[in-house]
Amino acid sequence: MYSSKLWTMRQYAGFSSAYATNRRFRMLLDQGQTGISVAFDLPTQLGLDSDHPTSEGEVGRVGVPIDSIHDMRRLLDGIDLSEVSTSMTINAPATTLLALYVAVADENGIPRSQLRGTIQNDILKEYIARGLYIFPPEASMRLTTDLMNWCKSNTPRWNTISVSGYHMREAGCTAVEEIGLTLSNALQYARSAIESGMKFDEFGPRMSFFFGCHNDFFEEIAKFRAARTLWHDLASEHFQPTNPNSTKLRFHTQTAGVTLTAQQPENNTVRVAYQALAAVLGGTQSLHTNSYDEAIGLPTEDSARLALRTQQILASETAITSSVDPLAGSYLVEELTARLYSESLELINDISDRGGSLACVISGYQQRLIHDSAWDQLRAIENGKTSIIGVNTHIDSTQRGISSQKLDDSLVEGQLGNLSQLRKSRDEDSVKAALEVVRDACNTGENIMEPTISALKSDATIGEINSVMRDCFGTWVSPSGV
Repeated sequence: MYSSKLWTMRQYAGFSSAYATNRRFRMLLDQGQTGISVAFDLPTQLGLDSDHPTSEGEVGRVGVPIDSIHDMRRLLDGIDLSEVSTSMTINAPATTLLALYVAVADENGIPRSQLRGTIQNDILKEYIARGLYIFPPEASMRLTTDLMNWCKSNTPRWNTISVSGYHMREAGCTAVEEIGLTLSNALQYARSAIESGMKFDEFGPRMSFFFGCHNDFFEEIAKFRAARTLWHDLASEHFQPTNPNSTKLRFHTQTAGVTLTAQQPENNTVRVAYQALAAVLGGTQSLHTNSYDEAIGLPTEDSARLALRTQQILASETAITSSVDPLAGSYLVEELTARLYSESLELINDISDRGGSLACVISGYQQRLIHDSAWDQLRAIENGKTSIIGVNTHIDSTQRGISSQKLDDSLVEGQLGNLSQLRKSRDEDSVKAALEVVRDACNTGENIMEPTISALKSDATIGEINSVMRDCFGTWVSPSGV
C-alpha cells in the first residue's frame, strides 16, 4: 500500500508543435509540478514521418509531431532532464521515442542513470482497444521486452511499462473488465520478460499501471483498492518475488474522457472533480484531470489551467491526502472491493485458460468482450436507464457555444519545412549505414535500443527506422469480425 503523500500531479501537454509544448512544460514546471506528460500526434504514434502521404491532415492534431532528434531537442529545450520526471504516451514505436529522449540526454551530458519517467510501452491494449499498432503481436512483444531489458541496465529509475486499463475502459469495458484485462496483460508482459532472460525482481518494481476513473464514485474507489490487492496476490503467486516492491501496484489515473459531453460542457468540470476525488480516495499516486472542453476539441490554455487547479485544490485544500486509505472499513466499499476482486479474478483465469493475453489478442477475444460491454452501455443511455445530464435528461435547448482551441496550420507547414531541410542537409551515407545496423538487430534478435539511439543521432527519422522494422517484422491486421 502506498502513502497518499506520494501523490503527484501531471497535466497533459500535447499541442501542435514542439515549441508550443515546450512552453506548456515550462508553465507547468514554474507552477511547481513534479512531472510533465506529453502525447504525440497520430503519425508519430504510428511510426510515420510528418511528410508521409498517410500523415496528411493529422500532423499535430492530437499531440506533438516528432520526426527526428531535432524535434526532440526543441521539445526539451531548457529542461533539465535530471530534475524532471517525464511521462510519454507512446506504444508501437516506444523504443524509438525513448531512444530519442536518451539521445538528447546524452547530448546534454546527463547520465542515463539519472533519467526518470514512464513510457507507456503497452502494445497489447492497442490491439485490444486503441488500434495504434504497427507490427504483429509477437514482434511487438519483442520490442516491449527489448526496452525493458535495456532500461534495467541503463535507466534503472525509468518505469519501463505503464500497463493501461484506461483505453480499454474508454472503449467500453466495465470496471471488472478494466481490472481483469489490465492485470492479464501485466501477467503476459511479465512472462514475456522472463522468457527473454530477465528475473521478475529486475523489472517488477519498475512496472506501473494506468487506470481511468468514471462516474460511479464508490465503485471506482473500490476498483483501485481491488486492483492493488489482486496484483499483489497474482505477482506473489506466479513469480515468487523476493523484493516487496515487485508486488506493489503503482498507478496513474486519468479522469474519464468518454464521460465528457459536448452538451453543457461546463458540467464536465464537476464530473472531472468528482472523478479526481474518487481516484485520490482510491489511492492513486499520479493524476491527470481532463479539461472540460475535450469533448469539443483540444483544450485551451484556460481550460487546461482549470483542470490543473482542480488537482491543486484537492491536494492543498481538502486534506484528503493525509490518509492512506480513508474509506477502509466502510461496509459498502469493502463489499464492492471484494466483489470486484472476485469477478476480476474470474476473468483473469478465463483468459489464462484460453492461452493468456497474447493468444486472446490474436483470436480477438478481448475485443469482442469490450464490444459487447460498450453496446450494453450505449443501450442503457439510449433507453434512459443511465442518466447523462444534458444529453438524455435536464436538456437545455438554449445552450451557448464555447471557444475551442484553433490550431495554426502554419505550424504544420513549419514542421514539413524542417523535415525537408533535414533530409537535404544530413549525411545520407551515415544515415543508410546506421539504418542497416538497425536492420541487422531486428533480424538477429539483438536488443534494438542501442542501434536505434545511434541511428537517431545520425539524423535518421522515426519514419525511416520504423520502416526498417516494418520490412523485418511485417504489419498486422486485426482479426475479422472483431
